Amino acid sequence: MGHEWESGIYVGAKPWHGLGVFIPEGTNLSIEKAIVAANLDWEVELIEIYTKDKKGVELGIGDYYASCRKTDNKILGVVGSDYKPLQNSEAFSWFQPFLDDKKAIIDTAGSLKGGSRVWILAKKKDTKLEVKNDDIIENFILLSNSHDGSSAVRVGFTPIRVVCMNTLTFAHESKASKLLRVKHTAKIIKNLEEIREMMNVAHNEFTATVTQYKKLADKDINSEDLKKYVKVVFDIKDPARSKKIMPEVESLFENGKGSDLAKKTYWGAYNAVNEYLNYSRGTSRDSRLDSLWFGQGSEINKKALAKALEMCCVN
Repeated sequence: MGHEWESGIYVGAKPWHGLGVFIPEGTNLSIEKAIVAANLDWEVELIEIYTKDKKGVELGIGDYYASCRKTDNKILGVVGSDYKPLQNSEAFSWFQPFLDDKKAIIDTAGSLKGGSRVWILAKKKDTKLEVKNDDIIENFILLSNSHDGSSAVRVGFTPIRVVCMNTLTFAHESKASKLLRVKHTAKIIKNLEEIREMMNVAHNEFTATVTQYKKLADKDINSEDLKKYVKVVFDIKDPARSKKIMPEVESLFENGKGSDLAKKTYWGAYNAVNEYLNYSRGTSRDSRLDSLWFGQGSEINKKALAKALEMCCVN
């Protein structure tokens, strides 16, 4: 089946497939209780792989190991010698600071494809925002992991409620998600901690800009001011660069994600720039996200909001 379900939990609304342990809405679900309820209180270990020659003599395969679930000795996959497992308890514990600060609550979690894939999803508190009409922003925090070596850890924000393999794939591929890949190396825990700090900053910035977003949504922008806005945000000074960036941003302003709700407002202009940074600028999805979180894209995004607010007040 498409959901490829093994075990899991859900808080509140029942998933479409109806599977998993139900947790009542509003339950203060701890990390310890969540991992047990989702039947994810198991570990994986790497064991050596052997083969036999024609005489029946065992030969070790030193560069590859089997990822094995300790509770039932199930082989989840074959990984390289530099692969560092991320245990389910470590993945859940990564969410603890968000829970301690009351910024998020565990929403869903589970095991897919016989334990080779696991995920934990937390719903961010106080971030559901109706900017205008039905233009609603709501974010989840997702961490997904593979125990079979088939993919990196994926972590970040998504508007998609993950409840199965289909929705996990959708969250990974959706342009609306902001997920970073973290390789299974010796530095995996340190790298995840650094990303969490960046997400804390992003959360605080989100809650601080709620009234600003609404202000932008209440102010119309004309085509001439849109061009001025884009030129300032991207520091466009030559015609060649203008021909490359301006048509894309204008197209996103007219037909991009949520443009029908944002209408022709400064909120729509800011969204068009944000969508360009997420999906058009850069050579790949990963490079765009890396820039948006840590590099030049992050600075442009901040500049875009500041300039929109400035022009909104002046015009």
